Amino acid sequence: MRECSISHALDVIGERWTLVALREIMLGNRRFDEIVRNTGASRDILATRLRKLVDAGVVEKRQYEQRPPRYEYLLTESGRALRPVLFALMEWGDTFVTQGPPPTVWEHECGSVLHVQPSCESCGEVVTFDDLTPRRLGQVR
Repeated sequence: MRECSISHALDVIGERWTLVALREIMLGNRRFDEIVRNTGASRDILATRLRKLVDAGVVEKRQYEQRPPRYEYLLTESGRALRPVLFALMEWGDTFVTQGPPPTVWEHECGSVLHVQPSCESCGEVVTFDDLTPRRLGQVR
């Protein structure tokens, strides 16, 4: 079997309710009841998915009320690093799956709608993915 970082990532975030819970947290809905209401997930499934994200270090569970104890979920550095992935998935869904206009767009502070466009960290060129070559670590070019 091929060793694959995509497979490892999907072990953590590869379930529908996990991704939509992350969407809600990214949108600023951090309390359990808000996440349940906006995702449509059952409370027990959502609790399991959030617990897995906490255990994986993707979100942090923070108490905001003592009696009764209530918690909110915040993105960690790992969770914030998933934002481009969620934006790209959303844009793919808007283009190839969703009928009609996108349900949500994200605007940059300049007023333009965000479109995910990866660029090479080294040279700054926009990456088209047709100009990439996979190389296993440890292999000589």
